[in-house]
This record gives sequence, structure tokens and C-alpha cells, in this order.
Amino acid sequence: MGGLTMQAHDVIMYPTMTERSVYMIENENKLIFIVHREADKKDIAKAIKELYEVEAKEINTLIDRNGRKKAFIKLKEGFSASELAIKLGIL
Repeated sequence: MGGLTMQAHDVIMYPTMTERSVYMIENENKLIFIVHREADKKDIAKAIKELYEVEAKEINTLIDRNGRKKAFIKLKEGFSASELAIKLGIL
């Protein structure tokens, strides 16, 4: 984040729960989180590892029409998006 240090819980705000996110969890091993607008992909990957003990294989971000930054996080082989979603209480 441009040299600024963010705590993991400041980077990852909350997971999203929609039909699309359920599909992505079950079929693509991806989770969708709302993240801090200033967080970059490195910040997000580090926070996910620190908070949930899973590793990201790929991260894509976008700003939605409400101005929130969404991170689509595909987990590495050996990490289950379904298991994490259950732990988070979203599945």
C-alpha cells in the first residue's frame, strides 16, 4: 500500500455472500471479500494468510458501483474455499 502499513483486520473488511459467491466457492475455489480501498494485492494476500491461514494463488480486485473494493481470491491447491466459508459462517 504505497509503503503504509495496514493491519490484516484493516485490509480484509468482510466476506460477501451472494449466489455468485457461493458458485465461485464451490466451483472455482474462490472467495470474495470486501477490502480496504487502499489495499493492494500484496496486502490482501498477506492479510488472508495471517487471518485465515490460507494462501492465495490469484487475486483480482475491482471497485463496485457502490465504491467498495472487492477482492476475488482464488486459493492455492490444498486450501479449501468451502472449508473457510464454513468457518466464516457464510456457507
